[in-house]
Amino acid sequence: MQVRATRVDRALQRLLPRHRPGLPEGVAKLHEAMRYSVFAGGKRVRPVLVLAACDAVRGDANRALPVACAVELIHTYSLIHDDLPSMDDSALRRGKPTCHRAFSEAVAILAGDALLTLAFDVLVRNPSRLPPGALIQIVAVVAHAAGPEGMVAGQAWDIVPGSSPLDARALRELEGRKTGALIRACVVCGAIAGGAHKKQAVALDRYGRAVGLAFQIMDDVLDATSTPEQLGKDAGQDRQAKKTTFADLLGVEAARRYAGQLSKAAVRALHPFGREADPLRAMALWAAGRRA
Repeated sequence: MQVRATRVDRALQRLLPRHRPGLPEGVAKLHEAMRYSVFAGGKRVRPVLVLAACDAVRGDANRALPVACAVELIHTYSLIHDDLPSMDDSALRRGKPTCHRAFSEAVAILAGDALLTLAFDVLVRNPSRLPPGALIQIVAVVAHAAGPEGMVAGQAWDIVPGSSPLDARALRELEGRKTGALIRACVVCGAIAGGAHKKQAVALDRYGRAVGLAFQIMDDVLDATSTPEQLGKDAGQDRQAKKTTFADLLGVEAARRYAGQLSKAAVRALHPFGREADPLRAMALWAAGRRA
């Protein structure tokens, strides 16, 4: 993870706009807010999954690197907007003041908008690197995962949950959209960029679905059991907002076990692969056992 994350960081440094003399003050502030949020210290789980999935099908990771950067830009935009006063109203993210606290709410909204748009610019900038037809598939998968049927839908459902409590089935669907959709898309797009054949793509899709849900369940558990210092962000927000989570529905220990079951299912989905998929296997186990 560390080696791949460093590679992604170097690429993001090149892709994000830098300060240039003579820029209007507002534009310079926008660029500063974008870089502040992207380089606030994330683990780069999503882009690492892209690269690891590409490696699993023995593809060229250079082809997958723009995809990895694009999904990290989308993820960062979603965090900026999630933290806004009209959403979760968070003060901390990755141990630092959230974007709207460090800059302003207006600048934070624009920084999120800019990162989302830049992500698709990055995706289509070097189409010749990808196998024929792969770019259209990747753009479609990413847009679906991030849009009104995926991540945005999950966020809308989360902030307006409805009058009846969520059961396990509904909660799986909500969390599969809010967090799981983009994680699943990372694995699928890495496979596409690597030139996966159908059997490989199906197996990696199953893996991504299981890992995405496991990751979100552990987010729920950590929110319920950790301090802000441990998480690097506000803790206990789900309880304060009276949101139903797997930690509430099942209890903390049962939720941990469920995440563990999902991670094992993800590992089983990788049965068609050899040692080239070991990083994905390790990430599945890490996702269910993480403490931050």
